[in-house]
Amino acid sequence: MIKVALLHFGFEDYTIELANSLSKYVDLTLINPKKLSDVCGDAFDPSIRVVSFKKPRIRDPRNLLSMNAMMRIIKDIQPDVLHVQETNDPWYDWTLLLNKMPPLVTTIHDVFRHPGDKVAVFGSEYTRRIAFYRSQQLIVHTHQLKKILIEQFNLPEGRVNVIPHGELGSLYQHRGDRSNQPRDPNTLLFFGRIWPYKGLKYLLEAMPLIAECVPEVKLIIAGRGENIKEYFPNGYDENRYEIINRLIPLEEVSNLFQRSTVTVLPYIEASQSGVAALSYGMGTLVVASDVGGLSEIVQHKKDGLLVPPRDVRALADAIICLLSDRDLQQKMQTAALARCQQDLNWSNIAAQTVEVYQKTMKPIHQ
Repeated sequence: MIKVALLHFGFEDYTIELANSLSKYVDLTLINPKKLSDVCGDAFDPSIRVVSFKKPRIRDPRNLLSMNAMMRIIKDIQPDVLHVQETNDPWYDWTLLLNKMPPLVTTIHDVFRHPGDKVAVFGSEYTRRIAFYRSQQLIVHTHQLKKILIEQFNLPEGRVNVIPHGELGSLYQHRGDRSNQPRDPNTLLFFGRIWPYKGLKYLLEAMPLIAECVPEVKLIIAGRGENIKEYFPNGYDENRYEIINRLIPLEEVSNLFQRSTVTVLPYIEASQSGVAALSYGMGTLVVASDVGGLSEIVQHKKDGLLVPPRDVRALADAIICLLSDRDLQQKMQTAALARCQQDLNWSNIAAQTVEVYQKTMKPIHQ
């Protein structure tokens, strides 16, 4: 059985689901900073060994000691493969450059920083490229990201593997309050970090158009990022909008998706989307911009609707179409839930990931 060390500094939801499914295929040890270990709690399968190390804030020079502790853990495990979830941490990147590592697989969730994202670490846009070149194999979630890595970073096609982002609905249903919240037939959900690239302004411009045809329409805006008051300089109608401008605790997330009929992703830029993956697993319909990786995740007119980015009228029409047609809702919901058993199923994703490990362990001939 392949011995794998899975190292992550974030993307907890993804890591939990991937690790639990991988544990059925490989001998798995999970390595993470102590604070992430506390966040994940007992979410991991008992067969997975979890090893933590202290990781100070990014500007703290004690990160040098932290990276030494991390390397000692990796050397003690002596894995056949080290699989790292993309980091935005220059300390790790420099450690990767200066140390001999086991055969390395890196999952890249976003090749570039999103426009307007103010939380990315200074300098990481450049240092993280070290992982692109030091990894024997890379995993991305869409063919669009693979194309970027090949064309803009001159990576050999054989080193870049496309494995979809698995559904997250079952994880959140397990973590949530498990109450059967009735789904409001006219409620829309905008969920996640609120930055300019998420296109919230276009959805807000579409709301009056939607209300002309669906007077009972309501929008939940849930997440943190920008100050939401900037979008509502004159206040807002509390019957039309429910605003939760903060980090949403895990136990509240499933409730929001269960209450909503449609999740709206009016993004102007996208690489992939955990929100879409969560929506599908929760049986919540998706209307999204036809941009970046979203056009691969959402199958237009099969399990969701795609509209041109920044097109307020098209966005409004797609939402009106879905809210007004119960048969179409049922058909798309059935198709989305079926995908959760197919390409978005974690067991299938784990099996594909093991194939990448096997490729990594072979001598690279390129």
